[in-house]
Amino acid sequence: MEYLYWIFISVYVIVVVATIINVLMDNRLPVKTMAWVMVLAFMPVVGIVLYFFFGQDTRKEKLISQHSLDLLTKRSMLEFAVQTDLKVPDGSETLVKLFASQNWAMPFKDNAVDIYTTGYDFFSSLFREIGAAKSSIHLDTYIFDHDSLGQLLADMLIDKAREGVEVRVIYDDVGCWNVHDSFFKRMRDAGIKVMPFMPVRFPAFTSKVNYRNHRKLCVIDGRVGFIGGMNVAKRYVTGIDGHSWRDTHLKIVGGAVYAIQRAFLIDWYFVSGTLITDRRYYPELLGNVKNDIVIQIVTSSPVEKWPDIMQGYVRILLEARRYVYIETPYFLPTETVMSAMRIAALAGVDVRIMIPRHGDAKFVEWASRSYVFETIQAGVKVYLYRPGFLHSKLLVCDDIVCTCGSTNVDFRSFENNFEANAFIYDRETTLRFKQIFMDDIKECNFVTERMISRKRPFAQRLWESVVRLLSPLL
Repeated sequence: MEYLYWIFISVYVIVVVATIINVLMDNRLPVKTMAWVMVLAFMPVVGIVLYFFFGQDTRKEKLISQHSLDLLTKRSMLEFAVQTDLKVPDGSETLVKLFASQNWAMPFKDNAVDIYTTGYDFFSSLFREIGAAKSSIHLDTYIFDHDSLGQLLADMLIDKAREGVEVRVIYDDVGCWNVHDSFFKRMRDAGIKVMPFMPVRFPAFTSKVNYRNHRKLCVIDGRVGFIGGMNVAKRYVTGIDGHSWRDTHLKIVGGAVYAIQRAFLIDWYFVSGTLITDRRYYPELLGNVKNDIVIQIVTSSPVEKWPDIMQGYVRILLEARRYVYIETPYFLPTETVMSAMRIAALAGVDVRIMIPRHGDAKFVEWASRSYVFETIQAGVKVYLYRPGFLHSKLLVCDDIVCTCGSTNVDFRSFENNFEANAFIYDRETTLRFKQIFMDDIKECNFVTERMISRKRPFAQRLWESVVRLLSPLL
């Protein structure tokens, strides 16, 4: 027995050392490398299991060929090219060029934007548009719950499919782990094309469990698009544990719908292998929206060369002159974003971060507190939202640019997840977002450096700092 024990120990040490070398050779951010080295070194066996499921880097993988990507982008590019008198507002040119050059996120003008801050308003609008659908419905969501709201949406989609409308649904396999297969089978049996994103089956796809499709997109008839932070679940309407759910979602009518459609069809090709480039999915706009509201739909993923949305946030923070206001449910910023916040605040920019007073994940809440303390020391103003869970993901800057989508200010959104945000360049729309932020502040507690340092005992602060080391993995 002792002989077998030493063989096991020797093999285990070799595996750990080889894994640590692999982590080092990936050339990740030092903080993330150190986090994984610590997990592998100080968490026997568990560390290896965690790395197998969550640690393998896919950024260098090419999951969609460039030729296929070009074909999927061609139609939206043609629609972009036929625009006339496209004017990017002063002060936004470099950000627009950044997204266009590295993400193929083309700017589109002539857009009408409706902003929803409650699940009731969002789903009422979504259901109305689905009920009016004539040709196609494309839904891409992280969570499609089988609760009463999910069942209602499923019934509506089934009815539309029976009317002859093409219905395609993408759901994230991990986000819907608790949803029984029969729920999706019922939709498939009714003629709906339903596909899971990166299904996790042991052992074939276990290394992909960490890379999830967190996008929330819907395109109806190629004319109306939805994008934001709300999944399909009853809690987005009713709240949880007696507390309200505060979120933000957008309905867009106009040129930017072409870009939302492109994002969906790229995801559809990824999950189904079906290349859809037909002109009918990019119908000619009705022409009833004529304005200078310019929108880019920016996506990011762990398999793209650069973390595009994160770089956009950094660019906004570094170019800000007066203010940057951010709402996020999870605050575990990468060092790049953290540095940009510090620089902006120290340069006199009014940087404000709003997070929930109580999160829905204790480890994340503990880890975020040390970041909160650090940002406050640099002059960033931090607000804790009281009434319920703040799931809103928005940013507004200088009355020039605002963004809303699925991206949280954390490692997972910036580096691991497939995300999508609408970046809007328009003063009036930005002022609407600004007013939403200021209204939310009325429901917040302002956090001071003294409050944090006084109320937290040493043991708690030490624990938060230890948990912070795992931030890149949370």
